[in-house]
Amino acid sequence: MIYIENIYICLAAPLFLAILCLRRDGRRSLIFVLAGMSACLLSAYVSTYLAGAAGIDQATASYEISPAVEEIMKSLPLLFFILVFEPERRFVRSGTLLVAVGFATFENVCFLTSYGTSDLLSLVIRGFGTGAMHVVCGMIVSIGLFYLWDRIWLRVVGTFALLCFVTTFHAVFNIFVSQTGVIFWIGSLIPLSAVLVYLLFFRGRTAKP
Repeated sequence: MIYIENIYICLAAPLFLAILCLRRDGRRSLIFVLAGMSACLLSAYVSTYLAGAAGIDQATASYEISPAVEEIMKSLPLLFFILVFEPERRFVRSGTLLVAVGFATFENVCFLTSYGTSDLLSLVIRGFGTGAMHVVCGMIVSIGLFYLWDRIWLRVVGTFALLCFVTTFHAVFNIFVSQTGVIFWIGSLIPLSAVLVYLLFFRGRTAKP
């Protein structure tokens, strides 16, 4: 039996040692990645508990419970960073993406160890698709908070609206990739296409302070 706690320890241990050795930007980046992995682990606990309490199976929970839990948990390190440290906007943007990368990395490794590599092509597509989905959700939250956080009256409403949007996007992605054939490929390519559009048309605009 594979325990995700063991996977987490194996991945987090070298990151933790590197955090102790690095300084400033390098340390901050790895802390964000580790925070994303930790959020993924905690999301698995919370989703499993809620699914058991609601009496639903894992497949149903993957698009009824997990998307909301994961997006909320993934946003908590960012909100803590903003509220406690009041960082510059560029750190908020990069931090959001690094948390998303850490989350997606841990999720992909857990999926790999659980289901194996019998279909390598589908696994690669799913890996990139899952990573892209988390990155897209991270970009949406990052860009939204970039414009909303200075307006106090929009903080609560805006953050809630962003979480609702990315949760819906996440749930639709999970529904698509739980299928086979063309639907699986379409679901995996949607977030990849979104990342490509961002890189081609919006990266320069959002990179400005």
